[in-house]
Amino acid sequence: MFDARDELAGKTLPQGGVLTDWFINPPGDPLSGYQLKWDGEWKVTYETFRDMGAAYAVGLILIYLLVVAHFGSYLVPLVIMAPIPLTLIGVMPGHALLGSQFTATSMIGMIALAGIIVRNSILLVDFVRGEVAAGHDFRAAIVQSAAVRAKPIALTGLAAMLGALFILDDPIFNGLAISLIFGIFVSTLLTLVVIPVLYFAAFEGRVLKLSASAA
Repeated sequence: MFDARDELAGKTLPQGGVLTDWFINPPGDPLSGYQLKWDGEWKVTYETFRDMGAAYAVGLILIYLLVVAHFGSYLVPLVIMAPIPLTLIGVMPGHALLGSQFTATSMIGMIALAGIIVRNSILLVDFVRGEVAAGHDFRAAIVQSAAVRAKPIALTGLAAMLGALFILDDPIFNGLAISLIFGIFVSTLLTLVVIPVLYFAAFEGRVLKLSASAA
């Protein structure tokens, strides 16, 4: 489509002027001369990704509110949701590696990945908070969170990846499978590092102040 547009760009019209084209909005004043409206598959693609992007944003907001309600903090959800953008490190190279287009089902996979990442992050944060509440050292709890929770997080991620393998050759849902397989693989590894580091950086000062006041 863009190759055709390059050929038509600046085309001189019989009545004078050049050909104008429209991608999203309808053409302007029809009395101004010939105009070109790109439609069909382009319009379907644009509307699909527009709606999926809006659904993704709403989903992230709802996840944030749920985590705020659970932990009673506005900062903890930000830490928990921080690895969500890291899924792109797996999703985009995965599509490029397999020579697959990023489709609407790929976007659905990314929406599902947001929930999986949050679940893994909650497991780590909940472990740290439980250990600190039990009187254990904050730094030791941070290290132990990744060590203790790594196995269940890896097993659940592996189960999801194996399930996605069965739709990898599907002509419609292969984008969903690629997003899940590569996104889960990369984000699981990074979550075990990013969440402990971010939680330590965000709450070390508060824990030290509480310890000093208690002493």
